[in-house]
Amino acid sequence: MKRRQFLKTSLLTSASGLGLAAGLPLDAQPAEKGRVRQYRRLGRTGLEISDISFGAGQVPSASLVLRAIDQGINYFDTAPDYGQSEALIGEALAKLGQRDKVYIASKFCRPVGYEEGVSHLQPGSTKADYKAAVEGSLRRLRTDYLDVVFVHAIGGVRDVDVERRRLFDEAMLSAFQELRQEGKARYLAVSSHGPSHMEALLTAAVESGHYDLIMPAFNFMKFPKVPEVLKLAAARNVGVVAMKTLAGARDMALDAQGGVFEHAAFKWVLKHPEVAGLIVTFRRIGDVDNYLQASGQAFAAADQRLLDRYAALHGADYCRTGCGDCEPACPVGVPIATILRQQMYFQDYREEKRAMREYAGLALNAAACAGCAGAPCDGACPHGLPVAQKLRAAHRDLSAWA
Repeated sequence: MKRRQFLKTSLLTSASGLGLAAGLPLDAQPAEKGRVRQYRRLGRTGLEISDISFGAGQVPSASLVLRAIDQGINYFDTAPDYGQSEALIGEALAKLGQRDKVYIASKFCRPVGYEEGVSHLQPGSTKADYKAAVEGSLRRLRTDYLDVVFVHAIGGVRDVDVERRRLFDEAMLSAFQELRQEGKARYLAVSSHGPSHMEALLTAAVESGHYDLIMPAFNFMKFPKVPEVLKLAAARNVGVVAMKTLAGARDMALDAQGGVFEHAAFKWVLKHPEVAGLIVTFRRIGDVDNYLQASGQAFAAADQRLLDRYAALHGADYCRTGCGDCEPACPVGVPIATILRQQMYFQDYREEKRAMREYAGLALNAAACAGCAGAPCDGACPHGLPVAQKLRAAHRDLSAWA
């Protein structure tokens, strides 16, 4: 399969022939458009990806994908269980007609609707299952290859042996090698937003030599050990893409005090030279124009002051993605960090259906917290969060799916 080498200068050329702005309301077209100003090498893959890239958890239209490409984004992270994400990206690719202008990452995953809400392929899945997952993505994306395939959300359960089996599943590794030989997949990756053993599992992935890139949750509010993993990845020439960079994406009304919170948060992540790029959810054209203004920009003292204000405002209420320090205190083993991450999707990300679907798939949920006496999880939170109260609120919001 022949593929032309990606020329990043081509992404800076206007795609006016695509009619990307046609029919857009005037208030959706700010005077200043953001553009990608920097591309970084993604480890040994050799891919040069936009430093701010497209997280496709919510894709409202193919036209938004085309707008992002027009403004320089060339890396798109999607999955079979992200609603219509793959299909809409596929529609955009068909209209674009230049597959080699973009890099597409998807997951070893089934579409929404499988039993108990579980979509990520688990240990015990066959080689045929893994290959079928990728074949399904290729059909929806209207392409004949994926640039990256992820083993997604490793570290979502406490049993590290279970997660290591998923990380090094022989059926998965064999399926990927066949997909690579068939020209249907190029690079293998793993992601983790914890809460269990994130750093240890990502370290094992890097050291194994099987994985070409990793995607950790990483932001200015937590993750003190992640930089060690990043340095190891750089030493092994393993690429790094960061996610969950907005630390909960809470109230952004800090702009009036000077600066833009999102820009500061992105620049903090990108100041780490091991990070090739980050993904963030784009919901509207205004997000493209806004977020890309941080591309290629240096982190400054004013950015740190803005992040400090955000931490002071939300630090006592934001459950740090990937933490899980309070979980051992729960006498019945409620997956606290996972539930509060789902509540973050529901409340802050406005991904209500996804959050409720994932909550419905839990073997044990926060219903167990209703009659809990003493709330031992509260005292175990190193950040002073009212954990029990948050869990009860999460159950109220998320159990409506049932």
